[in-house]
Amino acid sequence: MPVVVNRKLITDAEINEESARVEVEGIIERQDEAARQLAVRELLRQRAVEQGLDTESDLDAAIEALLDREVTIPETDDTACRRYYEANADRFCAPVTVELRHILLKAAPDDPDERAEAEKNAEALIEELRTDGTRFARLAAEWSACPSSSEGGHLGRIGRGQTVPEFENVVLRLEPGLAERAVETRYGFHAVEILDREGGDALPYEAVYQMIADYLRERSWRRAVHQYIQILIDDADIRGVNFPQSDSPLIQ
Repeated sequence: MPVVVNRKLITDAEINEESARVEVEGIIERQDEAARQLAVRELLRQRAVEQGLDTESDLDAAIEALLDREVTIPETDDTACRRYYEANADRFCAPVTVELRHILLKAAPDDPDERAEAEKNAEALIEELRTDGTRFARLAAEWSACPSSSEGGHLGRIGRGQTVPEFENVVLRLEPGLAERAVETRYGFHAVEILDREGGDALPYEAVYQMIADYLRERSWRRAVHQYIQILIDDADIRGVNFPQSDSPLIQ
């Protein structure tokens, strides 16, 4: 079914071209989302024309000018920022880094038998290290499948984004010392010892005020734009496309 916005036809060719830029799964889903985005863009174009804005030379600039003119964004004051800071204090901490060493017992992610064997061996190594932690470097040289085995398993200091997420999600929460359980990753199972931990302290409000203000301002803008576009949709004659209820703006 063709998409028509206030008697203006959006062709299948236009929808297919736009769908190549849409990042959702499935051909039909991409086409549906592309149709929605093009319909919203056409609504904004028509409104910009009504407001006497130049849509011929630069439509994006005209839409931006339209939104600046017609969308009101509430001011983000210190009270709102401080309230958000206090409600989300755990998000505003100095980045955590750890210095560590490990022993990797390698196992393919799609081989359950090999992974079970690797986990059993890693747990056995941890038990051995509980008895004598001075043997870590020797055991790393003997057992670890990581190139760090030649350095006693030492990985240096790491922070968020430097290794695989499933490894970081565990080790960046650990306190110094030998981890009680093996850490599972796509590569296998790791016996881990944290040598040093830094960061994690709460940042003062003054240090994060601007970041919070920018975030709240952006969130307010997105909500205001969504409401504005929803009004345009409600007042328009649109055929061939459905708009689901959402709190996110309908324009990219």
